[in-house]
Amino acid sequence: MKKVNKTNAARILDRLGIQYDLVTYEVDEEDLSAIHVAEITGMDISMIFKTLVSRGDRSGIIFAVIPGGLEVDLKLLASASGNKRVELVPLKEVLPLTGYIRGGCSPLGAKKNYPVYLDSRAMDLEKISISAGKRGEQIILKPSDLIQATQATVAEIAK
Repeated sequence: MKKVNKTNAARILDRLGIQYDLVTYEVDEEDLSAIHVAEITGMDISMIFKTLVSRGDRSGIIFAVIPGGLEVDLKLLASASGNKRVELVPLKEVLPLTGYIRGGCSPLGAKKNYPVYLDSRAMDLEKISISAGKRGEQIILKPSDLIQATQATVAEIAK
């Protein structure tokens, strides 16, 4: 039996006593999209949430956690986060800022505790899936538990 080394994200949930499931899957370096993750794991795309690293003109770095099939609406994210303007962080900055690589960015366990904004559609679901902090691993948990673990603000931020 292969032992799974827990990620920082999983260890944080353990420490908080939050229930979750860990799903592992084969990584396709050519397709790191949430849609591909849904296909390979058999999960519905509506429950897979991706974490995007953004920078607000007032707040600095923030995480946007949105449904995998949608795009972040930067105007809505700016409004929700108290910024005038928000932009996605260039890919080359994601690793130095968060400790995570593209396709493995989690709202939990980053280098710093950045503010997290969770798209309100998560509240319509019993459980959502987020990156466990490395490619090929997803954490499935209740949206309310993610909010508790990250102190996330819930807002409509995707379209």
